[in-house]
Amino acid sequence: MIANIFSRPELFWFLIGLVLFLLELVIPGFFIFFFGLGAWITALVCLIGEPGTNLQIIIFALTSVLSLIALRRIIQEKFFYSKGNLSDEVEDEFTGKEALTTTDIGPDKKGKIEFKGTTWKAESKSEIKEGQTAIIIEKENFTLIVKPKK
Repeated sequence: MIANIFSRPELFWFLIGLVLFLLELVIPGFFIFFFGLGAWITALVCLIGEPGTNLQIIIFALTSVLSLIALRRIIQEKFFYSKGNLSDEVEDEFTGKEALTTTDIGPDKKGKIEFKGTTWKAESKSEIKEGQTAIIIEKENFTLIVKPKK
């Protein structure tokens, strides 16, 4: 069976591409995908024509690297959030908004605030009494950093 795979280069490159696509699911970074794409393009070229082994390797290398350079950023922006974009969206949802304190908050005392119908952990460098309005200045994980409304 293995000898049969090597005698049909289009099958060989197709299987290499499939293995690389499956590895992309296991290994993070969205990098291996493009080598799988290069292998499948090479398989298509082998199906259409009969390039030699050296030309197959050149086609694989060129299509992999060129697709990586040309498409990685575009695909990541379309299908994945980059860390900068996601954090900017989250910050905009919280930063500068008003919230109601449900407990006292101070420099040495963490408290809670109500924002958009949900209770959040809160911290502040200033004293804020229960029932006062606070302004959200930052979000750190599930804790909102607030200051008193003046």
